[in-house]
Amino acid sequence: MRLARKAAFFMFLLFLVFPLFTEPLDDDDIFFFEEFFTFEEFFSFEQFLIDDLTQSEQEEEPGDEFFFDEDIFLADDTFYYDDDIFDDDIFDDDTYLSEAPTLIVEAPVFEMRSVNDIFQNFSPWLITAASNQDGLRHFFSSDELPMLIPNPDSGIDLYSRVMEKNPSHLIEALFIFPYGEREFDLVDIYNAVGRIENIKDHSAFVNGRNLYVFTESSRIESSRNRRDIPDPKPADTLPFSETMYLRLRETTFGNLYLRGDISISLHGISYSMTNFTDIRYFLIPLMRAERFTTIIYLEPVLEGLLIYCKSGFFIPGFIADRVNLNPNINRRIEIFIKWITDGLRLQENSL
Repeated sequence: MRLARKAAFFMFLLFLVFPLFTEPLDDDDIFFFEEFFTFEEFFSFEQFLIDDLTQSEQEEEPGDEFFFDEDIFLADDTFYYDDDIFDDDIFDDDTYLSEAPTLIVEAPVFEMRSVNDIFQNFSPWLITAASNQDGLRHFFSSDELPMLIPNPDSGIDLYSRVMEKNPSHLIEALFIFPYGEREFDLVDIYNAVGRIENIKDHSAFVNGRNLYVFTESSRIESSRNRRDIPDPKPADTLPFSETMYLRLRETTFGNLYLRGDISISLHGISYSMTNFTDIRYFLIPLMRAERFTTIIYLEPVLEGLLIYCKSGFFIPGFIADRVNLNPNINRRIEIFIKWITDGLRLQENSL
């Protein structure tokens, strides 16, 4: 117990003397403090441990081992002080206030994955095809299975999230966007998907010409207040998640009101867009609210920026038999991909 009492006495002196450091000291104060308390002359922490260990070893029987038990260190020692020695007029709230140093927490660095780490047994031919302008795309109905399925341990499962909306038709796509002068990080991706005003500037290539599907694109304040607001300035840090609201003026369906949900994972960013109002063709409700979802997952991989997309939408059977919406949805996905990759190029050129 001598070790515990000496350590407790040392800590008490340390906390008693520490406030003297919180205010600037003049020369006289420094001289007084050095005379009053000098570690090397007054107390040798190393020596006191050696002395106490020697004493403990003498008291122990042969075969016993010395060990440090935190519970024993604190259990039998209690600090007592006299309230009268502390004057409230002297020790007010502002006189001896010391500020703790800023706590800096470094984010863990994860090793960059490859396409084959995410999609098992992905052949070089498929990687080449995904790196082309059109990428890989697959249209299928809800009673069919997807073709682009990530490894279960990849942490990526867009299919289950899209199926929660009970879609009747689905589209999946995969692109590998090559790096330019540098690799992209998650902040670059976050800023790229935040440039909502730029969506209208991108087109889909249809029948040998560029078709601008969106004539207007902007953020809006909320689902109830649909007043246009500007995009924020590029960010330097990432949020854990974010929700934004969008208005896209469409040549076929008029105004589309979408909710954009951003979530950050260990390796990438997911960007989900869902209609929170009905989608109409003139006055005819073509798709009810919350029945269209596009989820775009973006991750920097060794081969380039991986852009993996799943879209699902529900339309009644009598409309599906008469109107093929797959090409229309596909064109809009193409525009979203161009919008993101162009935003990444802007990020690259801004540095």
